[in-house]
Amino acid sequence: SRKMMLTAMDVSGRDELYPGGLKLPSGTNFVAVCKGAPNYIIETCETIIDESGNTKKLEASEKAEIMKTIDDYSSQALRVLAIAIHPVESFPFDPADEDVNMETKFQHCRKELTLVGLVASIDPERDGVKESVMTANGASIRVVMITGDYLKTAVAIAKNINILGKSDGEEAACDCASLRPGGEYLAEPEIDALTQQTRCFARAKPEDKMMIVDSFQRQGFVCAMTGDGVNDAPALNKADIGVAMGIQGTEVAKGASKMILTDDNFCSIVHAVERGRVIYAGIQKFVAFIMSVHIAEVLQIFVCVVANIPVMRTPLQILFLILVTDLPPSIALGMEPGDKSVLKARPRPKSEPIMLGWMWMSSIVNGAILTLVIIIVYLICLVHFCDGKIFQDDILALDGFEEKLANARTVAFISLVLSENIRAYISRSFDKHCWVNFLGNKDMQKAILAAQFALLVATLLPFFSDKILGLRGIGIGIWGWAVSVVGPVGTLILCELYKIVTQYQVHQYQEMLAREAELKDEEFKEETRKYLAGKKASGDGIKAHDVQITIHEGKQNGISKSDSHGGRAKSGRTSWTKSLCCPFVGSTRMA
Repeated sequence: SRKMMLTAMDVSGRDELYPGGLKLPSGTNFVAVCKGAPNYIIETCETIIDESGNTKKLEASEKAEIMKTIDDYSSQALRVLAIAIHPVESFPFDPADEDVNMETKFQHCRKELTLVGLVASIDPERDGVKESVMTANGASIRVVMITGDYLKTAVAIAKNINILGKSDGEEAACDCASLRPGGEYLAEPEIDALTQQTRCFARAKPEDKMMIVDSFQRQGFVCAMTGDGVNDAPALNKADIGVAMGIQGTEVAKGASKMILTDDNFCSIVHAVERGRVIYAGIQKFVAFIMSVHIAEVLQIFVCVVANIPVMRTPLQILFLILVTDLPPSIALGMEPGDKSVLKARPRPKSEPIMLGWMWMSSIVNGAILTLVIIIVYLICLVHFCDGKIFQDDILALDGFEEKLANARTVAFISLVLSENIRAYISRSFDKHCWVNFLGNKDMQKAILAAQFALLVATLLPFFSDKILGLRGIGIGIWGWAVSVVGPVGTLILCELYKIVTQYQVHQYQEMLAREAELKDEEFKEETRKYLAGKKASGDGIKAHDVQITIHEGKQNGISKSDSHGGRAKSGRTSWTKSLCCPFVGSTRMA
């Protein structure tokens, strides 16, 4: 990667580059103008144009002073470009000769450069990026910046947008030359040790991005990569989730990606993560609710058959329950708006099933609770309407048993619908009580109203209720409607009490994910430590220019930068990195 670009201009017959501009040496017919990374250009410059417009030799001390100025600008998050020229009477090649390749022309034009000056510019971060990075960190998403910028510029930008903290040491950012000392990439364990602690990579080449993505994936992380250029395409394709820019992105980058960001805004990625977690949580709630009510309905019929009690509902009533009264609330659960706490939970493992063990337990227990309260209501109604009889043989011997049994079934039917509606509100959260943000899901209110309307139609509409469904909403009287409320009240109390157990299970599950992440990190660290110890024992030094890879016992893998006295800076890593489940590789263009 040249880190610069060059254009050749025909200035035949000119004394100045432009009117009132730079004076040209006599006999100049062509000028090669070069701009790019200051450190790459300045090292090839032999002369410099001073303030008076005269050309003089560029001494090593002046180069050092210029580099210090560049560092000062870069520390202010300014992007600095150096501009140099090479005036010539003629090129040592024919510009029209197509047999001379571009690289040969480039090397000839960039010789004996004269430094003209520096240009500093700033690309301010977009509104909300700082907050989005902090939100991502809280969601166990590690944001890593990979950029072609100068190291000090990259560090300043990273600090401005909270990718790097004020307390982070030098080891949290590095020049990508550290990955390839001498032009060859380090061994995989060495690169992994470097990427474990680095959150800002500067002067990156396309190949460097591939190596960084590959390193994160080796460590078991789910890696998302953003990019917009043709050179980003390999890394976008390699990442678990390639995210291309929809506005500035090239067609090649879009084709290599799995997702396109239509507004080129990093904030949208964080919003998408939040929305994805909300949708997935909604699916879990939907399945858990459906399973609990269906388990309850099956258990109720099972208990009736085993206990020789008249079955509490007919096949048509069961079908009506499933299609009309159960379905709307369950769909509304899948459309839960969610809350900000969803981003505080740890990302789920890729192999995790939709329904976890504690979710199954919750569905079974809540189904059992629903069964218990409805059976109690049904037995009370059988005693009341069937002259104190509850067993099937005794009830069938009664005069007018069809009407009496229909009354009892109607009360149980109404109580079950009301209980399932209450259960839908309870199912909006596994660990929060139903009265928290009770009216937060507008779709749930619509679904419950639809279910209540369907209940009234099923129990009160003449012919449809009594002739088709066999329900007697009027015949049960006020007593029947009052008793039906026992079911939802009992469901509310018992299910909310069981949430105490579920809250504990959710907390234990999150702690388990944390322990597994920490254990995996420690195992990977131990493998790296053994590799580096073996390299040291064999006398094969592991160095990347002035960066030395070390392992700190009892801490994360560290990289310390050697100072001029041979000492090493203290590692600034904390146990925070241990909790990371999803490193997020980003680009400064998103700022």
